[in-house]
Amino acid sequence: MFCVPAGVCGCCGPLRPRYKRLVDNIFPEDPKDGLSKSDMEKLTFYAVSAPEKLDRIGAYLAERLSRDVVRHRYGYVVIAMEALDQLLMACHSQSIKPFVESFLHMVAKLLESREPDLQVLGTNSFVKFANIEEDTPSYHRRYDFFVSQFSAMCHSTHEDTDTRNRIRVAGIKGLQGVVRKTVNDELQAIIWEPQHMDKLIPSMLFNMQDGEEPDRTGHPSTPSGTGQDGEENPAVLAENCFRELLGRAAYGNMNNAVRPVLFLDELLKLGVKICGGSRPVCVVQAQHSHHVIQQVLNHLDTNNKSTPRVRAGIVQVLLETVAIAAKGSVGPTVLEVFNTLLKHLRMSVDFELGESSRRNSACSVSSGRGKESEERIVQNAIIQTIGFFGGNLPDYQRAEVMMFIMGKVPVYGTPCHTLDTVKIGHRGTKRIQTMLLSSLIMVTSGFKSKSMSTALPPSFLDPLFSISLMEDSELRQLVLEILHNIIDRHDNRAKLRGIRIIPNVAALKIKREKISKQDIAFMKKHGQQLYRHIYLGCKEEDNNHKNFELLFTTLAIVTIELANEEVVIDLIRLSIALQEMCLINEENMPMFIRCGIMASVAAYLNFLSQMIANPPFCQHVSKVIEMRSVEALFLLPEHIFKDKCPLPESLDKEDKHLYFQTAEIAECLAGPGYNAERLSVPYIPQVTDEDRLTRRKSFVDTISLQVDIMPNSLPDKQSQLAEEITFATLKKAIDTTGLEEQEREKRRQLMEKFQKAPFEEIAAHCESKANMLHDRLAQIFELTIRPPPSPSGVVSISAGHTQHPSVPVYEMKFPDLCVY
Repeated sequence: MFCVPAGVCGCCGPLRPRYKRLVDNIFPEDPKDGLSKSDMEKLTFYAVSAPEKLDRIGAYLAERLSRDVVRHRYGYVVIAMEALDQLLMACHSQSIKPFVESFLHMVAKLLESREPDLQVLGTNSFVKFANIEEDTPSYHRRYDFFVSQFSAMCHSTHEDTDTRNRIRVAGIKGLQGVVRKTVNDELQAIIWEPQHMDKLIPSMLFNMQDGEEPDRTGHPSTPSGTGQDGEENPAVLAENCFRELLGRAAYGNMNNAVRPVLFLDELLKLGVKICGGSRPVCVVQAQHSHHVIQQVLNHLDTNNKSTPRVRAGIVQVLLETVAIAAKGSVGPTVLEVFNTLLKHLRMSVDFELGESSRRNSACSVSSGRGKESEERIVQNAIIQTIGFFGGNLPDYQRAEVMMFIMGKVPVYGTPCHTLDTVKIGHRGTKRIQTMLLSSLIMVTSGFKSKSMSTALPPSFLDPLFSISLMEDSELRQLVLEILHNIIDRHDNRAKLRGIRIIPNVAALKIKREKISKQDIAFMKKHGQQLYRHIYLGCKEEDNNHKNFELLFTTLAIVTIELANEEVVIDLIRLSIALQEMCLINEENMPMFIRCGIMASVAAYLNFLSQMIANPPFCQHVSKVIEMRSVEALFLLPEHIFKDKCPLPESLDKEDKHLYFQTAEIAECLAGPGYNAERLSVPYIPQVTDEDRLTRRKSFVDTISLQVDIMPNSLPDKQSQLAEEITFATLKKAIDTTGLEEQEREKRRQLMEKFQKAPFEEIAAHCESKANMLHDRLAQIFELTIRPPPSPSGVVSISAGHTQHPSVPVYEMKFPDLCVY
């Protein structure tokens, strides 16, 4: 009988490779005993001493783990993953690359299982691996599977709330680990590609939104079992991960990171709820905010036919974004934002008016009103965004934006290339005018300009004043509010609120500075234009209490900010002219308008007399106001603007004690500083093309603008040349004030002539002027237009005019040198 030595018994064990024996020894007989620390130390020492064996150790561990997962021996699975984690932390050599592949293969196995505990276990191991900084980059490793699997875990719908939160938290941590592992590796820039961002970003936003859903008590729900620990709250953890992701985004990767936010399906369903939140917006770095703005604008263009709720939500995102970007924006970005918003504002008006017309035809009142109200939400959001963006811009850019918006406001008679007012009609045009002027109020709020000529250039002032002549009280109110925002540089409007007789102006503590030379020049250039629009705006028949209050505030602010001695005289002349207009009443104004103008003049002259601190002037104004309080309460602002104030049948011009007298005011201002003689010249508003453009004047007034002054109305030149040249003559020539008054008087006489002259005389005069023009044009054409040359030199004379008969080109004879 052959005897086998005792040492050979069980020879299979000693013949196995050492690394397998060391791996087997770390697994106890009972998995509850856990990893054997002493045997794990031996395995770690062996792996560090022989790094070339790492790949085999990893492959064998992966084999055992796969077998244990299939056999549901989860205790050994936990031991294997713990051993892998310790080996990863201990070994940092070139040979660790194959071992990492085995490790990632085992993590993938755990993530593929349906057991939440194994998924969380694999995620925790991957997070530990992600925090390890490798010495050399990996050229072939990809994380596509992990992005997909972790994203799926973020959308877990497990029945148990605690388990669902655990899986979601693990998924978010896993995505955070992928970002940390790949974002700083130039070879792993593939993580920023759209196919990965389309999975990663929606997973973050899904958990952020889900954490904001209120419970039945109206408070945001908190996952049960999470306590106050933000690390186990999916919403908080997702927000931190989202911030970290966008914080690591480079210049060229920001678009790919922001685009999934806008195209998320939940965005279209929840609208403002996701879009209006601060989380997906405030995490964007300020230097990259213009990328976000561009993406939001593109998304708004893409969804231009979506529901009003969706469009309003996208505009709300833009509103939150521009709060970050406004102070660092550049010109093209600013103009693009406003251009896009104005375009969608017009489209919203089209949708609203189109729905309104369809509603009238179909008689579906309830649905139509709902649609119209939703479009108003979109329009208000756009206006708010325009105003907020413009209000946060630097002053130099804000002035450009003001002119840009004013250029988009449709004005009757002026070309408007952006908004086609023909298609939208009068109602749509008024809606757009109202909304654009409302946005201008927001843009100009808080605007402080050192010079009025810079804040109110002609390109901005002219169309603004044109709107102030329109037959719509709301538009005129908006124009005055815009003027208040620009002119009131010391915030005095709040002290002047409410049209009233102010007993003590000094108690208001009005803030003012000495008027600058630039503002003096501005008033000399545009003062008459401003007075004219105040004059015409006062006599509108649809004026109400607010219109008169704004007109009074305009006069008061101009007095505070822009009034020197010359302007004060002009403002008094304007006030007296308004009073005379109400007394004469050539235009048959309603009694309420006449009394409202008289009350406004009283309130303003009371304010002006105290502002210039002229006691005689103050005494005269107080005397008139006192007499009115006794005999004519309807001429005081505190009474006329009440709802049930009795109105008189007529205003008697003979009751001079109830009205302000020019002669007495001139005596009060006869002292030094004021040219009181100018008060004797009545104020007459200038007549300009705005009357024709805004359809406010008659046809006769328009014709009078087109007629030149007749030569016989001009002063005799010879008599002027014969005048003796003295110092007084030169002084008079330099002083253009008298010439301006003479010019206005000539215009008035000419206009009066065309208003009162018979129609046949006016027609004959215009016909003679037209014949003279045609004769002069015929002479010019005869001198400039010649027929083709005739080589034959044949000239015929007919009716006293020389005629050159034309010759066909093929019959002309040219010199040889001229023929090619």
